[in-house]
Amino acid sequence: MLQQINLSKIIITILVFFVSLLFLLPFAWMLSTSFKIEADVFTFPIQWIPERWNGINNFKEVWFGQFPFYIYYWNSIKVAVATTVVSCTVSAMAAYGFSKVNFPAGKWLFIIVLATYMVPPQASLVPQFILYRNIGLFDSHLGLVLLGSFSVLGTFMLRQFFMGIHNEYIEAAKIDGAGHWRIFWFIALPIVRPAIATYAILRFIWTWNDYQNPLIFLRTDSLYTIQLAMQKFTTINGEFYSLIMAAAVSAILPLLIIFVIGQKQVIDGIALGGVKG
Repeated sequence: MLQQINLSKIIITILVFFVSLLFLLPFAWMLSTSFKIEADVFTFPIQWIPERWNGINNFKEVWFGQFPFYIYYWNSIKVAVATTVVSCTVSAMAAYGFSKVNFPAGKWLFIIVLATYMVPPQASLVPQFILYRNIGLFDSHLGLVLLGSFSVLGTFMLRQFFMGIHNEYIEAAKIDGAGHWRIFWFIALPIVRPAIATYAILRFIWTWNDYQNPLIFLRTDSLYTIQLAMQKFTTINGEFYSLIMAAAVSAILPLLIIFVIGQKQVIDGIALGGVKG
């Protein structure tokens, strides 16, 4: 029986390994193509390791050429980091309030907040566009940051983790004279730190990959984020696949770095969510 179980695990592991390779093949081709000269892009069989390297010129053209990526990189980093910080702060405070602060109609207010999640983002684009034009936030990075700073999903997600904190900690802190702000900052927040780190990584990725909001709310070329830059770069260099792949590698590089750095926090956050107190 034990041998059968081990054999089944080995077979499943091998299958998962080959499936994961299939998912990695497009990325491997993209990475390989970004270092090739244009004439070698569609050679058959595929040259996974380029025979003629042209990576320096490709990436130089992407970053400092006619459409310099370093400007749009800075724009995306600025918007993504600011949105992540504000969104994590607001969502954590709202989640603590809905889970640990008793106030009249608190449950009903939380239901109303959740109900807004059922409204498609596209349905609010026109009112947001008119509002932003009237208050002077149109065509600005501050407007983009505010659009992503208030997340119903983030509030709901973090609320579930705050609810896992035993009320005895809260009551003991109150007996010692601590208010809700000190309880939130010094007791609750350190306990759910892996969950906040998980949400921060997700928020950064969502903001970095956002195409719709910058497309609607930005008009000035120098304010473009990396997603709009990719679209424009592809339009200009549509026939040069080596340049397009170099731009694509540059666009996803921060996401890979963020995940590699934060994967331990993501795993800790998942583990924390699976623990029943």
